[in-house]
Amino acid sequence: MLKYLNLLLYPFSLLYGLIMWVRNRFYDKGVLTAVEFDIPTIAAGNLSVGGTGKTPHVEYLIRLLKDHYKVATLSRGYNRRTKGYILADENSTAADIGDEPMQFHDKFPDIKVCVGEERMLAIPQLLGDEPDTEVVLLDDAFQHRSIKPGMNILITDYKRLFTRDHVVPFGRLREGRKGYERANCIIVSKCPPDMSVAAKQALEKEINPLPHQQLFFTTLQYGALYDMITQQPVIAPASATVLLACGIARPEPLLEALKNSFEQVFLLSFPDHYYYSEKDIAKIKKELSDLPGTDKIVITTEKDAVRLHLLKKTLAEQNLQLAVMPVEISFLFGEADSFNNFIFDYVAKHQPIQGQ
Repeated sequence: MLKYLNLLLYPFSLLYGLIMWVRNRFYDKGVLTAVEFDIPTIAAGNLSVGGTGKTPHVEYLIRLLKDHYKVATLSRGYNRRTKGYILADENSTAADIGDEPMQFHDKFPDIKVCVGEERMLAIPQLLGDEPDTEVVLLDDAFQHRSIKPGMNILITDYKRLFTRDHVVPFGRLREGRKGYERANCIIVSKCPPDMSVAAKQALEKEINPLPHQQLFFTTLQYGALYDMITQQPVIAPASATVLLACGIARPEPLLEALKNSFEQVFLLSFPDHYYYSEKDIAKIKKELSDLPGTDKIVITTEKDAVRLHLLKKTLAEQNLQLAVMPVEISFLFGEADSFNNFIFDYVAKHQPIQGQ
């Protein structure tokens, strides 16, 4: 039955795909204008509606560049409770700037983090506030075509490649597959850490990158647990009962990783970018108490933690400890240096000439 219901969505996908195709053609032909900037701008995004692991890739770029250049990130600030351009400061919260920008701000206090729906307007505002900025990382900007970034990085999920997907609502693509042609670099994310060379070659053939495109493969690496409030390490035995409470697009990779480390793991899922309430905290505590075992722990993601931090008083009142599972990406097949050099070469070649 569900299969037939999905088929009913296909005409709407064709219509939406046509609208996006016309929009892209207008930008390609110059009917709609895209603004370029003098400083290096790197856009990281995807063709799908979420769940590709974009955030840890942006964090990789931050770590790569921040000790060499003055880096700023610019995001839309999805699902924030404010509007317009905001440059994050010590008083900013996830409600002000969104969960992902807040995560960048918390983890990398030595960079500038800003948000703005109209990024072609936000970049001049950023450069006015921080004129020494040398690189701007555009978070989730692959479809934001009013800006023409110097480099476009397209991230696609290993388990749901854009080559096998369809435009929404029948599939999860924001635009047709042909949009991949705008990318300078394609990253297949969330690959198995033991991915074979044969599997890599099969994906290279399927994606068939264009001559100007680089193709890389990454996997997720989960770090050590730490307390959300105190930031201190959390040690949990393999025999512990785990409740994974999170609101992210695709919790499956984290759930699978936890099942490899703990005997019993249960999932309490919330919508992506969800703002938790006091009732949700009570629900999490009750779910935990109803689980079997005596040694129990609640684990959440870094992205959830910045939203849950808004309720730290409630967490203290409920005496509920939350352990955070950090995540980073690593490049497979020894290609990290190749990617790093690819990025550094672009940034170095596109630094503005002093005095101009």
